[in-house]
Amino acid sequence: MIALTRMDKQLMYINPDHIISVEETPDTVITLFNGNHYIVMERADSIISRVVAFRSRIMRRAQSSSGKKYLQRQRKNLFQQVATGKDAICPATRSTLDRTPFHSRDF
Repeated sequence: MIALTRMDKQLMYINPDHIISVEETPDTVITLFNGNHYIVMERADSIISRVVAFRSRIMRRAQSSSGKKYLQRQRKNLFQQVATGKDAICPATRSTLDRTPFHSRDF
């Protein structure tokens, strides 16, 4: 959500994903998907820069791999157990039916 100021100096928040257009006549008019029009005090270039900053924040948070390192350790340990054959998930004594790939089995 981005913060904008109405003409009566009330603060409002708009979801930038719902913005269709930003028109800068003497006043800045924002049009949303649902047909609502809002007149705000900010200029169009300021609104566009806020939308870009909002989307870049979301992308940065989505790409961040820090924070859940304990999950990476669990996946790494599971891979090592399966790769070395020390786990019951992939024992060497399975039947030939179990060794065939699932997509090639006839049921």
